[in-house]
Amino acid sequence: MTIQDQLQKQFIEAFEHTYQTTPAKEQITIQKTRKEFKGDFTINVFPFLRLSKAKPEETAQAIGEKMVSDVTFIVGYEVIKGFLNLELSSDFWIDQVSSAFAHPSFGKAEAVEQLSIVEYSSPNTNKPLHLGHLRNIFLGYSISNILQAAGQKVVKTQIINDRGIHICKSMIAWQRFGNGETPESAGMKGDHLVGKYYVIFDQHYKQEIAELIANGVEKEQAEKEAPILLGAQEMLRQWEAGNEEVVELWKTMNGWVYKGFDATYNAMGVDFDQLYYESDTFILGKKVVEEGLEKGVFFRKEDGSVWIDLTDDGLDEKLLLRKDGTAVYMTQDIGTAIQRFEDFPAVSRMIYTVGNEQDYHFKVLFLILQKLGYEWAKECYHLSYGMVELPEGKMKSREGTVVDADDLMKGMVDAAYEETEQHGTFDDLSKDEANALADMIGKAALKYFLLKVDPKKKMTFNPKESIDLNGNTGPFIQYAHARIKSIERKAGDWNQSVTSDLAVGEKELDLAKIIAEYPQVIQDAAKEYSPAVIANYVYDLVKTYNSFYQSTPIFKADSEAEISWRVMLSVVTGRIIASGMNLLGIQVPERM
Repeated sequence: MTIQDQLQKQFIEAFEHTYQTTPAKEQITIQKTRKEFKGDFTINVFPFLRLSKAKPEETAQAIGEKMVSDVTFIVGYEVIKGFLNLELSSDFWIDQVSSAFAHPSFGKAEAVEQLSIVEYSSPNTNKPLHLGHLRNIFLGYSISNILQAAGQKVVKTQIINDRGIHICKSMIAWQRFGNGETPESAGMKGDHLVGKYYVIFDQHYKQEIAELIANGVEKEQAEKEAPILLGAQEMLRQWEAGNEEVVELWKTMNGWVYKGFDATYNAMGVDFDQLYYESDTFILGKKVVEEGLEKGVFFRKEDGSVWIDLTDDGLDEKLLLRKDGTAVYMTQDIGTAIQRFEDFPAVSRMIYTVGNEQDYHFKVLFLILQKLGYEWAKECYHLSYGMVELPEGKMKSREGTVVDADDLMKGMVDAAYEETEQHGTFDDLSKDEANALADMIGKAALKYFLLKVDPKKKMTFNPKESIDLNGNTGPFIQYAHARIKSIERKAGDWNQSVTSDLAVGEKELDLAKIIAEYPQVIQDAAKEYSPAVIANYVYDLVKTYNSFYQSTPIFKADSEAEISWRVMLSVVTGRIIASGMNLLGIQVPERM
C-alpha cells in the first residue's frame, strides 16, 4: 500500500466519522505539498463540500483535526482555503526506509489478474533497425517492465511485417542486381544486406521515372509505370498466389533479416514472449474482411477494391483490399488483433507502441474492430510517441540516410570507452572488464536519453550530451550507484537495524521522503505509460542523495546508530537506483 493509499483510507474514515457519509474514493486527490507551504501531502476538499454542507476551510479544519487525533504518524496540519496540508512524523519516514530495506523488492506491487499485451518494435523485413526503432523498442520494453512492477501480467510481442510491397522491392532489386550476393559473401549482417537492396531499388526507381518523364510521360503516370515498380507489384501478386520461386526467395531473404534482428535485439538487451508474422495474420484479416463485406460493414467499389465508409464517424473512407485482391496494412492489423485476443482471451489491455504519425491509422483500426462487433476493441490503446531526430534533422530510409541501430549502439559504446578512460576508470580493470563496463555505460546513455523524455514529445537525440557524466544522463546515475556500492563495501558488517528515536537531519529526511515515493512512482508510470516518470524520479533521487552525501559524513556520526541509519539510507537508495534503471532496461555497475 502506498502512502497515498494509506492517507486516502484515513481521510475516508475521518470524513465518515465527521459527516456520517462516505466520500467517493475516486474524487480524493492526494499530492505532495508545494514547497512554499508546510506539510508533506495535500488533500483537496472542494469535491466534498456537497457532502459536508460546510465551507471549504471548515471542512478541511474538521477533517484535519480528526486525522491528527486518530493517526499517530500525522503530527500536524494546515488549512489553505480548501486544501488540507498534512505533516507526517520523522518516525514515520524512518519506518518507511526501514521497511524498504527489509523488502528487497520494495516498490513493486502484488500481482493482480490484469493481463496486458504490449506490442513494440514490429519492423519491416526490408531494412535494418534504426534510431527511430530504438525509441520504440526501449519504450515498449520499459513499459512492459513497469506494468509488471505495478502488479500486472504482461505479454511482450511484436508483429513482424514480413510481406508486402516493401519486401518485394528489396527482393526484385536483389534478383536483378544482386548476382547471388549473401550475407556471408558480402561480410554483412543479413538485415543490412536486404536494406542495401531497398536503397538500390529506390535509386533505379527514380532513374526510371526520370527516363519516362524525358520521353514525354507525365510525372504522376511515370511514378506508377516505372518498370521496376511494376515488377515489385507483380512479385507481390505472385507471392500471395503462392508462386514457389517467389516464396522461396522471400523465405531466404527474410531468414537473413531475422538473424540480423536477433543479433540487434540481443545487443539491446530486449526480448519478446510472442511473435506474430504479417504473412500469417493477413490471411485471417482477409477472411474477416470478406465476412464483413457480406454483413455490409464494408463495400466493394467498381474496380473490385474493398473499403469501409467512416465519414459518419468524422473520418473518411478506408481501403482494406486492393482491386487485385491483395491486402493492405489495415487488413493484417485486423487479423493480428483478432488472433491475439483469441490466443490470450483474458487480456484486459492491448497496447500498441507506435509513432504518432500512425495516430489516424489506429483510430480507424479500433473503430473498424468495434463495427465488426468485437467488444474488446474498446480496450485497445495506441501508445503514441513523438519522432526522434538527430541534430542534423530527419532520417530517410529510402535514401539510405537513416542512423542504423547497430552503428549507433557501437558508436555509443566507443564514446563511453573514450570518455570513461579519460577519468582513469579502467586503470584497475582487465581489457574484458573495461569493454564490459564501456558497453554498460554506452547503452545506458542511449536508453536513458531516449526514455527520460515524455513519450508524447518529439525529441532530438544528442549522442555527445547523452554520454556526459554530469547532468540528467544514464552515466551520471550509474556513477551514483557505483559510489553507493563503494560505501556499502566500506561499511562491511554493519548493524542492519535502526531505532525510531534518531535525531534525523534535514538532508536525511529529504532523502527518506523521496525513497518512500517509489511505490507510487511505479504506479504513476504504469498509469501514464511513461518510463520518463521513472527516469526523472531516479534522477531526482540521485540528486537528493548527492546533496545528503556532501553534507552528511556517513561514517563520522555521533553514534553507531546514526552511522547505521546513514548506511541504510545509502543502501536503500542504491537498491532503488538499480531497480528503477532495471525498469528502463538499464544495468548499473558495482564499480565505475
